[in-house]
Amino acid sequence: MRIDAYNAVSQIYQANAVSKTNSVSKTQSASDKFEISSEAKTYQTAKAAVSAAPDVREDKIAEIKAQMEAGTYHISSEAVADKILNQVTTLTF
Repeated sequence: MRIDAYNAVSQIYQANAVSKTNSVSKTQSASDKFEISSEAKTYQTAKAAVSAAPDVREDKIAEIKAQMEAGTYHISSEAVADKILNQVTTLTF
């Protein structure tokens, strides 16, 4: 390819042209303000509390393990069935 042809194409599309920007003679001095609403602060506090809480309740697990070892841990079949039915009714398809 010839360089002359490249320059001609470049001139057609003005690829090498310098774009001019409009300069503003006066700049306005405005200060931005950032405020967090009270609801957002409450949300942040709640989120921090949830993040700090452990995912697993160790005390409850220890209690159930102790009951299982002692042979005193019994689950009501009606309670299990109720939980299953409640889960099925809340599912959306």
